[in-house]
Amino acid sequence: MAERRPVRVYEVRDDPPGARSDVVPPEVVHEVKSLTPAPEVHSRPKALYRQLLPGIIQVPADWLIAWGRKNSLWPLTFGLACCAIEMIATYMARHDLDRFGIIPWPSPRQSDVMIVSGTVTKKMAPAVKLLYEQMPNPKWVISMGACATNGGPYTRYDRVLQGVDKIIPVDVYVPGCPPRPEALMDAFLALQKKIMEERGKIGR
Repeated sequence: MAERRPVRVYEVRDDPPGARSDVVPPEVVHEVKSLTPAPEVHSRPKALYRQLLPGIIQVPADWLIAWGRKNSLWPLTFGLACCAIEMIATYMARHDLDRFGIIPWPSPRQSDVMIVSGTVTKKMAPAVKLLYEQMPNPKWVISMGACATNGGPYTRYDRVLQGVDKIIPVDVYVPGCPPRPEALMDAFLALQKKIMEERGKIGR
């Protein structure tokens, strides 16, 4: 049985531009100018991970997802008391939350931010919790005003919940009675910073 010899694959490589052809002997003018061994067919390509490529920005996937989330927040639109007036003013043309990518949305099933703006009574608490549970993960909560944070002027009133964090987790607290629209804007900026810092977490 004849011995099997390895076959080498070659590729044709032209001379660089501007090279003189008269230096080639006449007897080899019509032959292949140069033969170089091609890469082995079975060789694995080099991994492009963690390599700098021209014109391409490489970032971790979790950073990119968090960046998209923080620039596309959809707060649920509902108000409970006086603070809702200031919340509505924040969406108007003077402050314009849309420029931050914050778009109010009427349905909890597509929203990812809940703004609890006003007094949470014990009769309203189950509805607030139900709306929170209907929101998909990841989701965040902003407690706007003294009433939503700790009861405010109704601290000793037994029919008012002493803080919405008794029934749902709160990410950002906004002090004031009522807080100004600039305070709510600052709360959204703080929430965006928190989303980037906790980008490794998915949901709660």
